Order: sequence, then structure tokens, then C-alpha cells
Amino acid sequence: MLRIGEVAARAGVSVRALRYYEEQGLLEGERSPSGQRRYAEDAVDRVHFIQQLYAAGLTSRDVLELLPCVHTGVATPAMMARLVEQRDGIDRQIAELTAARERLDEVIRIGRDFVPAVGAVA
Repeated sequence: MLRIGEVAARAGVSVRALRYYEEQGLLEGERSPSGQRRYAEDAVDRVHFIQQLYAAGLTSRDVLELLPCVHTGVATPAMMARLVEQRDGIDRQIAELTAARERLDEVIRIGRDFVPAVGAVA
């Protein structure tokens, strides 16, 4: 069993985030006889997964609905539609960021072509 600080450090999140996940029903912890929160070893992986889902744009409610599906392999049609929608949104963001990076690379290339070499006489 891991203490809350250990899970937070390993997962790269704050203790406050872990408490929030617990309040939302996304993460389960136990209390030691002295009242300290304790988590199973797989809590770090679960927190990483929760973070990935948040990064994908899912809400706490979406994540709460999805987590049982991950363990059982069964998802509702509505959840599948929501996940496909989120995935498609991520694909659009990736395409937009890729286009922006390509434009920036072009500007950098042009800038390098026109910047005089250090020590060159103008």
C-alpha cells in the first residue's frame, strides 16, 4: 500500500488532485488506523490514465462512466460515441498543431537563410 504523498510523487500530481479524484469516485483509497490515506500499487497507473483522459478533453463525469468499461470491456453506445468524438477532436488538434509547426519551420528556415553569419562584414 502507498501513502498519498507517494502516489502523488510517482504520478506527478498534487495531493490535492488525488483527494479530488477520490471525492469524484475516480480513485479508491483506504484509511489506515491512524487515518492516513493508503492506495493500492496500481493507483499510480490509474492516476496516469485519469490524467490522459482529462488531457483528451473528458470531464470527471465522463471518466467516472468510462472507468468501469475499461475493467469489464463493455461500453455503452453513448460512451463509445463520446469517445470517438473526443478522439476525432484530438485528431483535429494534432492536424492544426502540425500545420502550425510546419509554418514555423518555414519561417525559421527563411530566417536562417537571411541572417548574416556571426563576424561577417555587411
